[in-house]
Amino acid sequence: MANTMQLDIVSAEEAVFAGEVEFLAARATEGELGIMPRHAPLMAQLQPGEVRVRMPGGDEQFFYVSGGMLEIQPHVVTILADTAVRAKDIDEAEAEQAKRRAEEALRDRSSEVDYARAQTELAAAAAQLRALQSLRRKRGS
Repeated sequence: MANTMQLDIVSAEEAVFAGEVEFLAARATEGELGIMPRHAPLMAQLQPGEVRVRMPGGDEQFFYVSGGMLEIQPHVVTILADTAVRAKDIDEAEAEQAKRRAEEALRDRSSEVDYARAQTELAAAAAQLRALQSLRRKRGS
């Protein structure tokens, strides 16, 4: 039997994933984390972006999280995020539109533009699109 750990990914609205995994990769504010069973306990703040999960048997699943917290215990990993979604459930057209709106807002030189918000929205939309691209690359291989 494969060496696994329990992973729970929870958004503000729902539990997005709960199950046994062999490996997890996520981007924390301090850099990329690769987590395997029996990892040392750790808490980290996540950046908006992709979470890659390797299932027992080698299949991979991809998720988008809007940031949040990651708690690691030797056999349990928990991700708490405001928004978490499976990459396959991301609306690509909506993410592309959000990216375009944020880029236009950043180009707008008026004082009414909230640049920090526009940058955050651009980063979130770009991260969602990267999660979709990762899923497509995996399906194509």
